[in-house]
Amino acid sequence: MSLVTEYNPDWPAWFERIRDLIAGKLGQTCLTMEHFGNTSVPGMVAKPIINLDVVIEPDLFETVKGLLGDLGYRHEGDLGIPEREAFTLENAELAASLPPHHLYVCPRHSAELARHRAFRAFLHAHPEWATRLSELKRSLVAQHGDDREAYMAGKDALVREITTLAVQEATDAGRQ
Repeated sequence: MSLVTEYNPDWPAWFERIRDLIAGKLGQTCLTMEHFGNTSVPGMVAKPIINLDVVIEPDLFETVKGLLGDLGYRHEGDLGIPEREAFTLENAELAASLPPHHLYVCPRHSAELARHRAFRAFLHAHPEWATRLSELKRSLVAQHGDDREAYMAGKDALVREITTLAVQEATDAGRQ
């Protein structure tokens, strides 16, 4: 799989397919599910993997973990990011029927969830930054091929800059 592909207008439908399956299992334990990351931004170059946040009340984590386990997801822990629990789909049959995705569970007041929301909102509101990041990603792939480490290192500074601007803009908007 290439590190990035051009925007695919099917990505929102991919998210909906995954969301609907998981929501059917989680029911009332899930407050909402959100599509985040570059596949959630129209026109963005991205790795064709859907990122989803399952938003819950903090006291329901063990219940949600069990229900996701029933579907075939294995809990991976927070992977070094507090208030964001990662899950990997190990049910091969289900994995073959769904688009590739990364699934996270976040309590509703999670700082990481707020960062995901701010990043997505910022890129939606500022397409010039989405274009700038897309151009950088294309350039890095052209320069480094499938060297994932070089690609990640090459885009790190711009992603951090966008994240800082996004969080600041979201904070400023919350004060008004």
